[in-house]
Parts: sequence; structure tokens; C-alpha cells
Amino acid sequence: MASDNMYKTRTHLFKNQGKDADEMRRRRTEVTVELRKNKRDEHILKRRNVPQQDSTDSEESEKPSTQSLETIVANASSDQPAVQLSAVQAARKLLSSDRNPPIDDLISSGILPILVHCLACDDNVNVTCHCLTDAVPLFLRLLESPHQNVCEQAVWALGNIIGDGPQCRDYVISLGVVKPLLMFINPSIPISFLRNVTWVIVNLCRNKDPPPPIETIQEILPALCSLIHHTDTNILVDTVWALSYLTDGGNEQIQLVIDTGIVPYLVPLLSHSEVKVQTAALRAVGNIVTGTDDQTQVVLNCNALEHFPALLSHPKEKINKEAVWFLSNITAGNQQQVQAVIDAGLIPMVIHHLSRGEFQTQKEAAWAISNLTISGRKEQVAHVVQLGVIPPFCNLLNVKDTQVIQVVLDGVNNILKMAADTVESVCTLIEECGGLDKIEMLQNHENEDIYKLAYEIVDTYFSGYEEDQNLVPDSTNEGFRFDPDAPIPSEGFKF
Repeated sequence: MASDNMYKTRTHLFKNQGKDADEMRRRRTEVTVELRKNKRDEHILKRRNVPQQDSTDSEESEKPSTQSLETIVANASSDQPAVQLSAVQAARKLLSSDRNPPIDDLISSGILPILVHCLACDDNVNVTCHCLTDAVPLFLRLLESPHQNVCEQAVWALGNIIGDGPQCRDYVISLGVVKPLLMFINPSIPISFLRNVTWVIVNLCRNKDPPPPIETIQEILPALCSLIHHTDTNILVDTVWALSYLTDGGNEQIQLVIDTGIVPYLVPLLSHSEVKVQTAALRAVGNIVTGTDDQTQVVLNCNALEHFPALLSHPKEKINKEAVWFLSNITAGNQQQVQAVIDAGLIPMVIHHLSRGEFQTQKEAAWAISNLTISGRKEQVAHVVQLGVIPPFCNLLNVKDTQVIQVVLDGVNNILKMAADTVESVCTLIEECGGLDKIEMLQNHENEDIYKLAYEIVDTYFSGYEEDQNLVPDSTNEGFRFDPDAPIPSEGFKF
């Protein structure tokens, strides 16, 4: 075994990712990118980017007669894409080329729902988006209509324009959509209308490149604090997703959400009877615990960990995965937060997913364990070793995912560093489960960080092993043999 001095002189040559608490706090954007990209197709329409104007935009057109308007509406409803496209283009010209566009005639003709429906058609989506975007000021004016159905259609159209991307969102916001929109949230509003309003709020909160303006977030949050108490499942789901989008925008936005006092009402939704609500709530609280230790503690103070035995044993694997992801951010916190996870009895469940879960869940479990070896005390790391983490942890050393290998290798290295007087026992556990063979193979890995760290581990903790074997006078000498069935010492691994 290499001397401590030799280790100290060589350790600066190697990159030990995650050893720095601030760096670790980045919360692995690469690992969770797949989680962040999950979308609810039934609630959010996916949009294409708006291209440059087409060649027909510069053509002069006269204001059509009532008959031609009726023709436009009829053609827009056609099942033939070419006919539908022509009608949409004609409607756009009405809105953009006339100083006094016949907006009232268009609304009364019933074309607005047809135009919105056209957004689902690949051939027409670009022109339709242009058509509706040009009409934004007019739609905003219609929010003041005394006719509720007109208001609702305008809300619907604005929601689709906002959902087209951050540029469209910010354009509509700049024209003052938020205040009149929020005015519709009142006890007299029909449930279907309120669902549309909530859906538009979701679109206002979406996208973080760039995020919505801080002023807009501050306007919206009181409405979300009210809507989170609603009994309608659709409204509740959209409300919680809106919160998840806001908490995905960095620590400043996380703090804005926390400051509303909404977290104590958000956390209990982790055990909601509707899976869609659970999923949204898990994402929202998961985003909050990607923040600072203090922000993480706000969630823990609401007894969030009490909900996790059920989430970690949920029949849906995606919930298992996000539950482990949540815990990986807790184990990346301070030692008191690590202890909270241990005291809640959740480590054995994490190890179970590390051993038997789907790969993406195993990946999150590997992060949870590796983070614990960084943030935890020696006694906490020893506790995890006693629970049997080393065999399933080492099993991930032969996967193809380079990042997982790095994470596990870092964790193994941290465990060995903390083992102190029991390092030989830990080395034996690693060898007996085949971990040493895998680490030795990783010395030939194409990734420089991996092969250097593998070499460091072998050289520091296992280099004297073969030499010791040469000192064994007889292979039957039980004094020099390890019995894999022997029980762990009663005093445990005291690092």
C-alpha cells in the first residue's frame, strides 16, 4: 500500500470531481436534462419557430366582402392542407394590411377557434402563428369584451401565441397581458374558462432561456398561491407545473416562490391521489432542493421526507427516478440534511434502486450515494457501507455511461479515504464483489479523468495487495484468507 506522503504528492495531478461543495451544488444539469425535458403534450402545444415572412405578404389586398369572409372561414375548415393554407394566409392579410382590420367580423365569424386548430397542422403553423401574432393587440382588447365567450376565445389564442416560445411570450407580456388575464380568476368564472386561464399562466412561466421577467413572476405568484387550493384536478396540475417551471429558473426564482409561503401547501401534494399532481409536485419540490442549503431546508421543514417511502416504491418508474433524484440533492446538502435522509430510513430504498432499478434510476441512485460520500461525516458513510452499498455501487463500474463511471469511482475513492483503520476491510469488500477487477480495467479507459482516478485508487489502496500475497507461506493458512460469509464485525465499520 502506498504511503500517505506518496499519495499527497500525487493527488494534485488528478481531477476529483464533486469534492468541492460549490461545484457539487450545480446539481448535475447534464444528468437531469432528460428530466427537465419531460413535457405534458395534453396541456402544452408544441410550436415551431416563426420563419421570415413569406413572399405573399407584400401583395396588396382589398378588404373582402362578407361573402369572401365566409369563404375564408369555410376554406379554413377544409380538410385539404392547400385550401386551408390559402384561407389562413387570407385571414392574415386582413389583420396586417388594413388600417382598420375587421376584427369584430372575424371574431363573430367563428374563425378564431379554427385558426388555433390550424396550429396543429405542420403545413400551416408558420402562417397561422404570424396571423395570430399580428393580432395580439386586438386580442388584448377583446379581453375587455362584455361577452364571456369572446374573452375566452381571446385567452385561448393568446395562450397559444405565448406558448410559441420566449420571444412571443415576452412580446405579449410587454403589451400588458398579465393584469387583465389574472382579473378572470374570480369565484364567478366558469370552470372551463378558469382551466384556460391557468393553462395560459403555465405558458407564461415556461421557458428559461430567458426566463419570464421578474416583475411578471411577482405578478403571477399570488394567483398561483390561490389556485393551489383549487379542487379541480386539471387546474391543480397546471398550477403545480407552473411552480415547477418557475423553480427551474435558478436560486433567485426559487426564493421568490419560497417567499410566497406556498411550499407548505406544495409538499403535501407529493401524496395526492392523482398521479399527475404527484408528478408535478415532485418536480417542483425537486427543483427547490437544487437551490441553497437554506432553500432545501424549507422543504425538509415541511416533512417532505415522510412522503418518500411511498414515492420510492411507486409502481411508476418515472416517479421512482425523480424521487431518487430529489434525494440526491438532499445528500448533496449539509451533514444535518444527510442525517435526515438516514433517519427517515430511505438509504436502503436508494440502495435497492441502485441494485435493481432501471438504468436512469440507478444513475440517480449513484449520484445520491456519491454525494453522500462528499457531504457526509465518516460515521454516515460507514453506515451506508454497513447497509451493503459497495456491491451494487461497484457493479456500475462496467457500464458504458462515462459520467456514471466517474460518479461511482469518485464515491468509491471517498469511501476508501474515510475508512481509516478499517480500510483493509473495505478493500476486501470491493475485491470480493469484483470491484477491484473493474477498477483495474478502468486504468485503460479512454477518458483521462477515469483512468487517472482508477490508477490512483489501485496504487493507493491496492498496490501492496499482491506483495502481501507473496508473503503467504501456505494458501491454506486461514490466517491470511478472507471468508466472504463471515459476518461484519459487531462494532461495524468505524471509519
